[in-house]
Amino acid sequence: MSIENRLEDLGIKLEEVKTPKFSYTPVTQVGNLVYTSGQDCRVNGELILEGKLGRELTIEEGKQAARQCAINCLSVLKWHLGSLDKIKKVVKVLGFVQSHDEFKDQPYVMNGASDLFLEVFGEKGKHARSAIGANELPFNTPVEVEIIVEIED
Repeated sequence: MSIENRLEDLGIKLEEVKTPKFSYTPVTQVGNLVYTSGQDCRVNGELILEGKLGRELTIEEGKQAARQCAINCLSVLKWHLGSLDKIKKVVKVLGFVQSHDEFKDQPYVMNGASDLFLEVFGEKGKHARSAIGANELPFNTPVEVEIIVEIED
């Protein structure tokens, strides 16, 4: 089954990638490794959630935000690669969680992204990961996620 068919079965729709407003590229490739820039939890250009985990948002809401960030990473990869079927392995996931001072559950929040990659790619979706607490994130997004994938030669 193709990855696009798998996304359809899961009810996941990828978004069109727009040119960034700032001085960076949404994705870069070095050899057979593809790196995404950090993605927030936007749908149709609007953040689905805003605020800090442990203050305005719960772990479940954070997981929802992380999942949307992961979907946005897939949108960028599809835009760059043409087909997500070229992905051989999800190598690394890096997540930043905008956290209230006493919030220490960033790994639970980042499971929203990790679980999505496992749902979509199965064994190929298993990855190394870092879940970092951040005092502030751009535009008050609760989570930002970037990934590294290996593609077929």
